[in-house]
Amino acid sequence: MQLKNKTIIITGASSGIGAAAALLFAAQGANVVLGARRERLLHQLVTRIVEDDGQAVALAGDIREEAYAAQLVALAKSAFGSLDAAFNNAGITGEMMPIPDMEYTNWQDVIATNLTSAFFAAKHQIPAIKERGGGSILFTSSFVGHTNGGLPGMGAYAASKAGLIGLAQSLSSEHGADGIRVNTLLPGGTKTAMAGDDPVVHAYIAGLHPLKRLAAPKEIAQTALFLLSDQSAFVTGSAMIADGGISIRLA
Repeated sequence: MQLKNKTIIITGASSGIGAAAALLFAAQGANVVLGARRERLLHQLVTRIVEDDGQAVALAGDIREEAYAAQLVALAKSAFGSLDAAFNNAGITGEMMPIPDMEYTNWQDVIATNLTSAFFAAKHQIPAIKERGGGSILFTSSFVGHTNGGLPGMGAYAASKAGLIGLAQSLSSEHGADGIRVNTLLPGGTKTAMAGDDPVVHAYIAGLHPLKRLAAPKEIAQTALFLLSDQSAFVTGSAMIADGGISIRLA
């Protein structure tokens, strides 16, 4: 029970990596506070966790709004008394195209969803975790925009995910003395809705990885578990790659 009695916010929790993390963290003893836009899926997940004797609450909303970040923290406190950690996982790819062809609205939406939301999250989560005496914050970044400098057509996505790494490094330096660790998780290709459902595309993307497959969401969630648990007590400011080797192959 690596997360016993720890209260953890998870965003992007209605499906994919976020849902897998919610199930895993709850099974490891955490009180999970689930956030995403799709209310029905969130409540289905809460029901599943509670039926398995776990502890979970949910609140639907838009991570691009600061008020929602504050509401998730308030829910954690009202439901479970405090906040120990957060897995800020929600994100979008946006439209893939060269920057000269990209509309500003697409750029703005990707940056707001992937990066500005992280600012809002940290702004409200850090004081609550500090009140608790310390804890851990994790952002889902990507190998895109990090080890291989981005991929064609993914300028907005790469910029947002690279920005998360810089933000986490700064936060880890600012709040290490408060007992707060801040890291980023960099997945590779993962079988989620974001990857689509075309088997030909899946096979192509899998072939780019030295392991020749996509990750299951639970495999990425297990890395998140390590970074949010006390097993990584001396890890902060890290950009941890869990990408099946794709960043090395494309470097």
